Amino acid sequence: MKLEDYTTYDLVSELEKREGVEKIMVEPYDEEEFSIEGPAIILIVEE
Repeated sequence: MKLEDYTTYDLVSELEKREGVEKIMVEPYDEEEFSIEGPAIILIVEE
């Protein structure tokens, strides 16, 4: 199975299990501010 065949949900679920990955959820209509010290990669998944 190719990566393209997986749903976004499945990909995010797998990534959040990995060492060095932190999951921060922001509920609908909530606002959050973040301060991040790199190196870092930020993915925003709205689904």
